Amino acid sequence: MRNPLVKRLPSEFKNELGKYIVIFLFMALAVSLVSGWSVAGGSMATAYDESFEKYNIEDGNFELYAKADDELIKAVEDSDRFDAKIYENFYVEFPTKEVDSTLRIFKKRTDINLECLMDGEFPSSDSEIAIDRMYADNNSLKVGDKLTLHGKEYRICGLVALSDYSALFSSPSDMMFDSIKFGVAIVTADTFGTYPEDKLHYVYSWKYAERPADNTEAKKLSEDFLEKLSEEAPKYMNAVTGYIPEYANQAIIFTGDDIKGDTVFVQMFLYIIVVIIAFIFAITTSNTIAKEAGVIGTLRATGYTKWEIVRHYLTLPMLVVFAGAVVGNILGYTVLKDYAASAYYGSYSLPTYVTLWNPQAFINTTVIPIIIVFIIDLLMLTRKLSLSPLQFIRHDLSRRKKKKAFRLNTRIGIMKRFRLRVLFQNMPNYIMMVIGALLGNVLVMFGLVLGPVLDNYQQEITSNLLADHQYLLKAQVETENKDAEKFSATTLKTIEGALKSEEITVYGIAKNSRYVDLPLSDNEVYISNAYSEKHGIKAGDEITLREQFGSKEYKFRVGGVYYYPSTLTVFMDKDAFNEKFDCDKDYFTGYFSKSEISDIDDLYIATEITVDDLTKVSRQLTRSMGNMMNIFVFFGVIMYVLIIYLLSKIIIEKNAQSISMTKILGYRNSEINGIYIATTAIVTAVTLLVTIPLSDYLLGQLFVFFMRDYPGWLPYRSFVPVYVKTALIGIGSFAVIALALTRKIKKVPLADALKNVDE
Repeated sequence: MRNPLVKRLPSEFKNELGKYIVIFLFMALAVSLVSGWSVAGGSMATAYDESFEKYNIEDGNFELYAKADDELIKAVEDSDRFDAKIYENFYVEFPTKEVDSTLRIFKKRTDINLECLMDGEFPSSDSEIAIDRMYADNNSLKVGDKLTLHGKEYRICGLVALSDYSALFSSPSDMMFDSIKFGVAIVTADTFGTYPEDKLHYVYSWKYAERPADNTEAKKLSEDFLEKLSEEAPKYMNAVTGYIPEYANQAIIFTGDDIKGDTVFVQMFLYIIVVIIAFIFAITTSNTIAKEAGVIGTLRATGYTKWEIVRHYLTLPMLVVFAGAVVGNILGYTVLKDYAASAYYGSYSLPTYVTLWNPQAFINTTVIPIIIVFIIDLLMLTRKLSLSPLQFIRHDLSRRKKKKAFRLNTRIGIMKRFRLRVLFQNMPNYIMMVIGALLGNVLVMFGLVLGPVLDNYQQEITSNLLADHQYLLKAQVETENKDAEKFSATTLKTIEGALKSEEITVYGIAKNSRYVDLPLSDNEVYISNAYSEKHGIKAGDEITLREQFGSKEYKFRVGGVYYYPSTLTVFMDKDAFNEKFDCDKDYFTGYFSKSEISDIDDLYIATEITVDDLTKVSRQLTRSMGNMMNIFVFFGVIMYVLIIYLLSKIIIEKNAQSISMTKILGYRNSEINGIYIATTAIVTAVTLLVTIPLSDYLLGQLFVFFMRDYPGWLPYRSFVPVYVKTALIGIGSFAVIALALTRKIKKVPLADALKNVDE
């Protein structure tokens, strides 16, 4: 004989069809997003990990002041503390005529840091060049186009991905890569040999005989390598001007860290969604049990066990979650996977990849969500169904002795008292509503606020430049420019602790400077507000910094904070600087100037720090994440609408008998709406007032958390227009929900008032 409980499932599903469809769509949407991101990210992470061996990626590189003698290279390679081989990896940098950018050009590598050809072919003649695929996309360049570099026209013969530049960082100290105004390219060895020596950067890459097992071993080996290199270079009249091991090279590791970090983030996001869905099921099932208490009591009295009934009420939620997970995975592997891959290819210079079946993604998006829903609903059902059959038959579902409802002041109007009763009786639903609205608002605000944050950051930088022109020199050269003011500068590193070690620029500022207005003294320094905010340093604190390529440490006492948001910077008196770093009294490394300096040969200028250099963070993030922000807004709105709609619908269904009774007593639908929908509207309004500032605060904390792993500092700021837009989105969303709820109340039949009259 067929189990009567099984026969009830189709009718129960039909009666709750709207709820199950909404939850199914919500689950499928969340799983598809996470599955697509996990599959694309996992496949790309595998391709990224395999690229270290496939393209023979370096274990680090260093730059020398002059080309190294063979004896210097041999002296370093012959060290008994490590077994490494050193390769030339010289490059030049030229501005491009056709687009506003700079290209870093290498000769085609054959031994280390090999390239992946994405389109076209590698250069074979002296008029051909292969450029980075990401840089080409961002500047609307394609195979066959022309580029003029250093007065010579080249034909773009191919698009490539350089394995040591998966993220286009022009400098290890940059907070963000720049794939718009900076790119990398390769030419033939013969073409590279025609470039002037004064433009060459003497960079060398090294590779250990055996790859380090982990970063701890890599760090130990790299410290030994640097110590040996620093010891040998002066013996051959040379100097180390740059040094970066692979494990700290953002151009290599940033992409892998970001892809793997994204996967963890979207999985955590899914689990939060699943927990919310599980609690919604728990609340709706609890409501169903309350409505069917008499039936459940009768079944228990006729011999059905508690576990049979638990299994019955678990069946539909588990089937809906499973169906949503399956459909979500199908969408993830087909539609969302390509979208996620295009998002990564839109940010990084990745080699080609092959989509891989990801069993871990299946476990994370299907097995774990089902287990979460199962455990939460099982705990609720076992607790709810542990009452005796007689209690169910009597509709006495309270574990505690039933208390009288607390009295409300009779001076309060009848409609207000009615609304308060609705509020207090449905408090669990409203609490879940607040939690769901908070999560939705966090997503919506993140999608809305990133653009203004980046725009504000760019505006703050351009408004607070140290000078319109800032030159760093290779050698001390005088200028006749009246606007020029000398400064000294060096780079130190923070001591690794709670935050990663990162570079700090130390400026020696002239007394009574026209460009940096600070009361500098010999025994105190000022730090930029970016440094202060990120590291939590304030006036009176003592900071310790270390040599960039050595172990010597320097201590400074902070006298104050100077508003300079561009970089992490220390400002000190120029004379004190020269004394601190054992420099000559007249030593300087560059000029601040209001106007362009034209009487210094380019040969002596190491670099000019421009607005483009300082605003690359906002420019790149806008390019990489601009289109994705709409996804956060969309998904946040969907979450907000579905959760509030489902819980509001439950409240109306739970109070169907009361609604029916009020209709019999002569209340119009509009008046009933004023009780139930207005109560939810008031809760929604209060929720918006509370959760929007709270969401803003949580986003600020998330910014601080994520910026810990990035060099530099991107400050989070609050914006009133974002508050207003978020509130309007919430109000507009609830207006749609209210229309649906109005129809729901209108359909409540008068006959419901006659049901369960024995309650």
